[in-house]
Amino acid sequence: MELEETLGLQEFAKILKKRSWLIIILTVISIAISAGISFYALTPVYEAQTQILVNQNNSAEGVYSWQTTETDLRLINTYNVIITSPVILTPVIDALDLNYTPSQLTQQISISNENDSKVVTISVEDSNPSKAAEISNKVAEVFKEQIPHLMSVDNISILSAAKLSENPTPVKPNKMLNVAIGGLIGIMVGIGMSFLLEFLDMTIKSETDVEDYLELPVIGMVDFIKEDKQKKFSLNLRKARRS
Repeated sequence: MELEETLGLQEFAKILKKRSWLIIILTVISIAISAGISFYALTPVYEAQTQILVNQNNSAEGVYSWQTTETDLRLINTYNVIITSPVILTPVIDALDLNYTPSQLTQQISISNENDSKVVTISVEDSNPSKAAEISNKVAEVFKEQIPHLMSVDNISILSAAKLSENPTPVKPNKMLNVAIGGLIGIMVGIGMSFLLEFLDMTIKSETDVEDYLELPVIGMVDFIKEDKQKKFSLNLRKARRS
């Protein structure tokens, strides 16, 4: 069993070595294609985040009860739905004069908050970093203004507004990751093509192939005679004939 496994690994390595040129070429081509698409074809996408705090107004005695905290946490799930609803996004579109519909704008917005945290993060992705920050901040502002009318509560405050950095970095695409994935795909395709070509190659190259394909026993072999040995053999043959 161990001998068969060793022979299998040797054949595997032999095929990879034989077709290494194909694997290298396909890997280089795949890396070049993925790099070209990532660096020149895909539009960079930037992200801006605004954080809001869900927090009931304190009572006159300054006591903040456990029940109030539980109420705020339960409301967060409802707020997450309201933030991306047309009630909030339509005024945002009008205020910023955006060429989006509420459903299109929803695709650019994601809402998140940590477990048992009353901080809600509004994340907006856009090809324009400045527009992403404007949308994120405006969504938070409109939500803060509208929530008292929608739910008769006033427990929203803006904790951290989105700001445009001097050198914004896109969050998409991940160029290096795409190149690495392209290289991995090239290697896998190259290995697959190598074994496919080897499987389709029906030429007989060794005595093992004769036994496998023709089912005939090998009783003798004619080895290849190198040129120097062939000359030496011919010279000896002439001498033998003269004598």
